[in-house]
Amino acid sequence: MNASDRTPADLLRSALAADPSRPLVTFYDDATGERVELSVATFANWVAKTANLLQGELNVEPGDRVALLLPAHWQTAVWLLACSSVGAVADVGGAAGRADAVVAGPDALDAARACGGERVALALRPLGGRFPVAPEGFADYAVEVPSQGDRFAPFAPVDPDDAALIVAGAEHSGAEVVARAVADAERLGIVGPGARVMSLLGYDTWDGLAAGLYGPLAAGGSVVLCRNSGDLDDDALAKRVETEHVTATAR
Repeated sequence: MNASDRTPADLLRSALAADPSRPLVTFYDDATGERVELSVATFANWVAKTANLLQGELNVEPGDRVALLLPAHWQTAVWLLACSSVGAVADVGGAAGRADAVVAGPDALDAARACGGERVALALRPLGGRFPVAPEGFADYAVEVPSQGDRFAPFAPVDPDDAALIVAGAEHSGAEVVARAVADAERLGIVGPGARVMSLLGYDTWDGLAAGLYGPLAAGGSVVLCRNSGDLDDDALAKRVETEHVTATAR
């Protein structure tokens, strides 16, 4: 990160300027066998497209609350940074009825219908695939995002002191997210560009978000994000640590 970074979106811009080709997020879904690796550049492209969707198509403005009813997943990480780019408040697991827009995975569609604003559904299928049939009342993210622009510019500057994230009921400004991410990266042992943390935690707590996204981003490292890994034995996890060159583990 740079000393001037005050929001999560700033951290991503600094990572892109420093080394766009290095891995940032490697995602495993151990229920499906999926493995996806995103470089900083590829991840930033997804973020730009998603931010353009938020701002241009869904009319989300700075300060609007976006409920993210999603698991720990690479696409969830994209949405978190897209919300930061626009200046919206990412409410992880928040009540859809109090949100201006909602983004939901296939297991949370019923809860998401409580939102009176825009609704987006993610199939969470391998390679970002779409729903066979889009859920009624929802835009299919995989259908809407490819046509969005590859560069993003917010309509209004994002104030780092404004609310940016709500997780486990606690609200954080963009500046607070960055400061906590820097401190937690050091605590987790994520130090320097070669640092690589494997996270088995969900995204429903600050610790999960720190290990699974914000800490590696702040420290110039990368994350191996594992979903549905509960049935993996110690040997399988040790093999992944070796294969992925993991330097720290959060579980």
